[in-house]
Amino acid sequence: MVDILHRVGIKASVDQVYQALATREGLAAWWTGNTRGESKTGGLLTFTFSANGAEIGGFDMQVLELEPARRVLWQVSGGPEEWVGTQISFDLKQSGEHAIVMFKHLGWKEPMEFMHHCSTKWAVYLMSLKSLVETGMGTPNPNDPHVSGDGAD
Repeated sequence: MVDILHRVGIKASVDQVYQALATREGLAAWWTGNTRGESKTGGLLTFTFSANGAEIGGFDMQVLELEPARRVLWQVSGGPEEWVGTQISFDLKQSGEHAIVMFKHLGWKEPMEFMHHCSTKWAVYLMSLKSLVETGMGTPNPNDPHVSGDGAD
């Protein structure tokens, strides 16, 4: 098993970052505008992505843990087969005036080309989260930068 790992410092409190990670409205403002479901422990969130006006895919996430100002943990229950069964966590800690986000996308079966793409996209979206919390404006899908060059991402 292999994992995607990122660390991002955001000039804000862990409470502010947690709100962007743990609420449907917050998630829609930095990851994808098409976010549905219930962000509560045991709830299901559905994230749908589009490019050029056409749907290009999405994910269903079971919410496993919501620890205010500390942690968000999801289990992928629907989407590309490479994602199903993986877990996504956001662990938070305060370091001075910065909230530190320790991001993990855990449990990939192998480091295939799609994983490389997803790692880059996670970095893009984590920068969107940073921008949202620090400035009030994120770049969620479909307004996110496209990185693949040969795909619709």
